[in-house]
Amino acid sequence: MTDKGDYIERTTEGPTVVRREETRVVRGSSSAGWVVAAVIAVVAIVGVFFYMSSQNSQADLQAARDQGAVQAQIDNAATNAQAAASNASEAAQTSMSNAARATENAANAAADRSAIAADRAARDASATAPSPTPPPQ
Repeated sequence: MTDKGDYIERTTEGPTVVRREETRVVRGSSSAGWVVAAVIAVVAIVGVFFYMSSQNSQADLQAARDQGAVQAQIDNAATNAQAAASNASEAAQTSMSNAARATENAANAAADRSAIAADRAARDASATAPSPTPPPQ
């Protein structure tokens, strides 16, 4: 037979009635169980893949956050260094300007003192002019 099933035929004869009984047992392979198992396996594999990829993306995300924080600190430090250099440059210019003014003031004061001393010396010299020399005898 082509249906691969067991076919049983019984004939029962009784005292008055002949009865014929047929029993057909069909044994076939059902693939429904295998399909369900395959679907469950695919879902489990997809779940494991998703779980592993989400853990990797979390680690990558944390690494990116850490890298961003470090980059922000570096940028902040560079900005602070530039500001400090600018302040130091301004302070140096102010100091040089003050030193130049102080030198100029000191030179002017020294020139004034020299002029005053020269005037006093000239006055003292004229006030104590030497007495005329007596005529020779």
